[in-house]
Amino acid sequence: MAADQKPLNEVVFLTVAEVATVMRVSKMTVYRLVHSGHLPAIRVGRSFRVPEQAVHDYLRDSYVGVESA
Repeated sequence: MAADQKPLNEVVFLTVAEVATVMRVSKMTVYRLVHSGHLPAIRVGRSFRVPEQAVHDYLRDSYVGVESA
């Protein structure tokens, strides 16, 4: 196990609706991110669960800073 990975019993999983709320986007946008592979998720039955840390990582990596002139 890598140093930055938690044991599975400590991972917090979010539903698609919860991810959409955190990111302030629609559920369809979250589904698109999952299906495109940009946001890792696991499938539980017909539902997806996204590790909370993956959401934070995605948002951090997607951040676009504005440089002042």
